[in-house]
Amino acid sequence: MPHQDQVTPSEWLEGLPKHLAAAGALFTDTEGRVLVVKPNYRDHWLFVGGQLDEGETPEQACRREVKEEIGLDVELGGLLVIDWTQPIPSRPLPLIVFIFDGGTIDPARLRLDSDELSEFRFLPVEEALPLLSSNGRRRMPTALEAKRTGTTRYLSSGSYPT
Repeated sequence: MPHQDQVTPSEWLEGLPKHLAAAGALFTDTEGRVLVVKPNYRDHWLFVGGQLDEGETPEQACRREVKEEIGLDVELGGLLVIDWTQPIPSRPLPLIVFIFDGGTIDPARLRLDSDELSEFRFLPVEEALPLLSSNGRRRMPTALEAKRTGTTRYLSSGSYPT
């Protein structure tokens, strides 16, 4: 790659690495069960959340997705997990996922967006984990541990970096 002063700013920016980003929230009910949602477009269940739009911060994207998907306008708690996930054939760019503490909510308050989601459940962790993707199965226990300890955790492709 040419030295930075030999290219225009737009050419320099175009040559930088590209990443995707998503944000989600970990919600629990008063019994400590975790919320998982079933999208219409995937085989597995997810945290509430989705991709960041152009110019959005992770917090903004998470709040927007929570409002769109389950009808709640919530103040998010702390950042629980940052997960850098390697590219895969169906997604040739790395993905950075931010998981926030959504707090404790009453299931009766949820209003599911049926255009995007077919179902939601509050489940004990051991019942929720098998429904999630492999990345979700790694993120959930880490998010719960981060919530318990008050310490944000970093994952790299779903595992702690060496």
